[in-house]
Amino acid sequence: MRCVIGQDTEMALRHPLRVALIDLLTTAGSVTANEAARRLGESSGACSFHLRQLERYGYVEPVAGAHGRARPWRLTTPPPAPKPAHGLGSLARELEDEGYHRWLARRHTAPERWRRDEAFSEVLHLTPDELAIVAAQINAVLAPYAARKRPRGSGPVGVVARVFPLIPEADE
Repeated sequence: MRCVIGQDTEMALRHPLRVALIDLLTTAGSVTANEAARRLGESSGACSFHLRQLERYGYVEPVAGAHGRARPWRLTTPPPAPKPAHGLGSLARELEDEGYHRWLARRHTAPERWRRDEAFSEVLHLTPDELAIVAAQINAVLAPYAARKRPRGSGPVGVVARVFPLIPEADE
């Protein structure tokens, strides 16, 4: 549901909060700047600013009939054209990697109850259809947590799942 076409549009997705807002709208459908701020742990002013920037680039729009400060936003319909592989995908991976490296360097400063992480890795032998099923199952597990209101005592947790075919080296 995202695109990166041309330099101006690519600029729209260079800010991590804009990427997070698009991801939130993908799962939530629509949110106000205040709701986005609460769910993302950001200020409502920052969310409002970046939602307007995403509107400028054609990624989001106000929900029809809504006005004022409590104006909900949604992804544009139809969504922008699919993005090239070198666009948001590489940016998202860099943000994921940056967040994970920050965690590794500073986890000793986290409250004791948060000083854990889980890492999973597996090489599977799947058909293309099975690959799609596994990806859908992972999304189905995560969706209820992404869509719910932020529970008391919760904090942001990065969940990274990459399901992709392993391509042999050129000389194999």
